Amino acid sequence: MDGIEKNKGLIKKSERGFRVLKPAQTGFSSPATHYAEPRIDLNEVLVKNPDSTFFIRVVDESYAEFGIAEKDVLIIDKSIQPKPTQLVCVTKEGVFEIERMDFDSKEETQLWGTITHIIKSVL
Repeated sequence: MDGIEKNKGLIKKSERGFRVLKPAQTGFSSPATHYAEPRIDLNEVLVKNPDSTFFIRVVDESYAEFGIAEKDVLIIDKSIQPKPTQLVCVTKEGVFEIERMDFDSKEETQLWGTITHIIKSVL
């Protein structure tokens, strides 16, 4: 068996060079050059049910009593059943509102979704 028959079916490497020159380094290299932290995907971390999760930006200070400020982002999951005293988004007379879940309340409200996270705006 000669060399041609032995390598039959293999892809031949190109003989043309396509090398990219490294940039010239000036000074000492950074100790952090070899360390790369993976990116955090907030959708992966904070969203459990993508098909039923919504993001709502707060437009005023109406919900300061719950620690929710203007420009905060609420992550609301419509598939989660709320627990007592958990923050929820409800609709009253066609308007969205934030309330603490109260199973004993006699007031007419329609549960829209459960607030799972609040992303704070610091600017």
